[in-house]
Amino acid sequence: MPVIGARAWLVVAVLLIVGVLEAHTGESNHNYKDGETVTLWVNKVGPYNNPQETYNYYYLPFCKPHPEQKDEHSWGGLGEVLQGNELIDSQLEIKFKVPVPKSTICTQTLNGQQVAAFQYAVKRHYWYELFMDDLPVWGFVGESKMAAAAAAEDEVLLYTHKQLDITYNGDRIIHVNLTSSEPVALKEGQQVTFTFAVNWLPTNTPFHRRFERYLDYNFFEHKIHWFSIFNSFMMVMFLTGLVVIILMRTLRKDYARYAKEDGDLESLERDLNEETGWKLVHGDVFRPPQRRMLLAACVGTGIQLCLLGLFVILLTIMGTFYEVSGASVIHRSEYAAPKLRSLLR
Repeated sequence: MPVIGARAWLVVAVLLIVGVLEAHTGESNHNYKDGETVTLWVNKVGPYNNPQETYNYYYLPFCKPHPEQKDEHSWGGLGEVLQGNELIDSQLEIKFKVPVPKSTICTQTLNGQQVAAFQYAVKRHYWYELFMDDLPVWGFVGESKMAAAAAAEDEVLLYTHKQLDITYNGDRIIHVNLTSSEPVALKEGQQVTFTFAVNWLPTNTPFHRRFERYLDYNFFEHKIHWFSIFNSFMMVMFLTGLVVIILMRTLRKDYARYAKEDGDLESLERDLNEETGWKLVHGDVFRPPQRRMLLAACVGTGIQLCLLGLFVILLTIMGTFYEVSGASVIHRSEYAAPKLRSLLR
């Protein structure tokens, strides 16, 4: 009986371990089973020439596959929010290692306001950012074609197809590539169909090297410019010597004045009355503050950083900063944001 009981407990423990491992497969630990759902997150859009100006992906009038469903968000912490990241589930049906032929995301008929908003974004080279398994991919909203005639306006085109080429190694996603294509001219009353396709490709790249493609190897492989370092060092030494000479001339005169003998007290008092600048407040500047230990403890624990964060939050609550969903705490463009909001009203 004790042997049977021990074996039963061993079987239960093994089943629990397997159940825990099965429950933790997916995006949380980057392991996927064949056919498991892979979420594509939409993040933000913004002008290419101003990376700090970003908006929620659906700030532009993109349609959704299931507009009746509530948006599912993924928050990565305070740092992600301050950077303007707000991940929203794209609602696209993507499964691990399952190719998806060209499929319809949604269809919408563009009205005048939507056309104006898309034209505004395309002319200013707006890009958007997507995430899959913590891997970012970027694409442009559309493109502009130069008109043949000099007096004619440029033709504004909107990309309607997204091609996702995903490489995997075993049960892990390694790379995600996005190709935007099938541009459509923006016209009021035109029906636009957004589509996507997914292609899965095997690779031998290990999982721990999947972010190397985002690094600029040309920057890290640059040779050390010893001449520039030596030149900068000599410039710093020259400026330091210049400051020292100026201070020595000033302090030498002051030291000679204060080192006079007792017989020169009258002239010393006359010189002290002629002091200017910081010398008039040297007694206040070098006076030790009250509660020195409390001041040192507060500064050492970073209380000033907490007060700074609280002050920034209060400014944001009072509306000093322009806010959109997931906006970073940076003052936005005084023209672009109101202009884009007016086009979407």
